[in-house]
Amino acid sequence: MFEIQIDDARVWKSCIDAIVNLIEEGTFEIETEGIRLRAMDPSQIAMVSFFMPKSAFSDYKVSSANRIGLNFENLSKIMARTRGSEKLLMSLDENKLVMDFQSEESKRNFKVPLVEMPPGSHKDLKIEHDAVVTITASSLKEALRDAVLISSHITLEAGSFGFRVDAHGDNADLLLEGGQKGDGIKVEAKQSAKATFPLKYLDDISRACPDGEKMTIHLKSNKPLKMEYKIGEAEVIYFLAPRIDLE
Repeated sequence: MFEIQIDDARVWKSCIDAIVNLIEEGTFEIETEGIRLRAMDPSQIAMVSFFMPKSAFSDYKVSSANRIGLNFENLSKIMARTRGSEKLLMSLDENKLVMDFQSEESKRNFKVPLVEMPPGSHKDLKIEHDAVVTITASSLKEALRDAVLISSHITLEAGSFGFRVDAHGDNADLLLEGGQKGDGIKVEAKQSAKATFPLKYLDDISRACPDGEKMTIHLKSNKPLKMEYKIGEAEVIYFLAPRIDLE
């Protein structure tokens, strides 16, 4: 059993947005040190790893570990109704997640049925990446908006030259370059790294990141990308498989 409270329900809404952009259903592991989730998207191309520490909550009473399966699409619709001044209290009532939204003006109560999920969880991928790019979310999102005009795939490349975003289409090509002094993009590279990814997935996994937040992208040539950012104190990590062209 557990009783958890967060003083600004909008933070929890943003966390749910970061998860539902990739998966429809998953399992929250509610542990004494925080809330964790690891899940693959239905196509098995991408994985999300989420952790929100107990310090992010104003009240966190968890006597023992709980696993609760949820439909995140339904949960997201409820969280979309969050109002600015509301607190959110969450608890368990048999096979339902109880969500109490409270403000000075009103109180609202939702009970969300749990869903059966297979046991076990996915492990984070262990890849020694060759290049790390730090970029603001707004800068990456702008690059993706440019790239979607050209192609359904995008190539990311990092090295001593900086950071490049490359897209090729039937009617146009796009090359964006950054990582130079003063542009806010930082690149650390042991060696150059380059890989091509589905643009839709990059859009999905970056969308929930606040525009002013820094994102970290880990690259290795033709290996899964690792992208991470924070929502408040919560940490969101994604892994995305590259497209490999067979000659």
